[in-house]
Amino acid sequence: MADKIRVKNVAKSFGTSRGALPVLEGIDFAVGDGDFVALVGPSGCGKTTLLNIIAGFERPDEGEVSIDGIPVTGPSPRGIVISQLGSVFPWLTVRQNVMFGLRGQPIAERRRLADHYAHLVGLEGFENAYPHELSGGMLKRVEVARALAPRPEILYMDEPLAALDALTRFRMRLELRRILAQERPTCLLVTHDVEEAIHLADRILILSARPARIEGIVDVPFPHPRKLSSPEAVQLKEDILRTLGA
Repeated sequence: MADKIRVKNVAKSFGTSRGALPVLEGIDFAVGDGDFVALVGPSGCGKTTLLNIIAGFERPDEGEVSIDGIPVTGPSPRGIVISQLGSVFPWLTVRQNVMFGLRGQPIAERRRLADHYAHLVGLEGFENAYPHELSGGMLKRVEVARALAPRPEILYMDEPLAALDALTRFRMRLELRRILAQERPTCLLVTHDVEEAIHLADRILILSARPARIEGIVDVPFPHPRKLSSPEAVQLKEDILRTLGA
């Protein structure tokens, strides 16, 4: 499978009053087209910084990131970010929120696509609802629908379910995997939750404490839907936590 994303020897530091603070060092990996890769590591190790570099929002001090062999020099509409911070516009309906990302297309096509993706994420019947009328899980579904409607090649997810309660988060994992199995974008997920990574990803990159290096790369060979209580999944979680030093 051809590399969709290639990260070559990326390093990044931030300036502080005490001098340079190294955050990433020698990060090198590839993501195949259509793969789902999760990044896990200690809090503050640079996971979000790495995601921002790959998405083009920050520049590395050293190394290079390329998409389909073309160096990343800035953000691109080929990739869309879903973060833990809510990004739903409170003054727009569900349909209007999803349509927002489709500007430039004919209004009838925008409406058709918005309704299609609202239905895909389980919001059929709520197209005219406003955000204040929706639960936290439903708001996250709106964000997913809006991100998918432009048909991005890459979906960058930075702790997208972190603000949800445990039960809603678990249900959203199942829904997210179902939805992404149909759409098949290349996915990069930043998460502090090892179980979430095992539940969703095809492969997990384990980062060290700052300055982050890749401590390990593990495949998740289990078919979907995954049972996290299976002996294999429990063992994989223990192995990852051991690598993280937990």
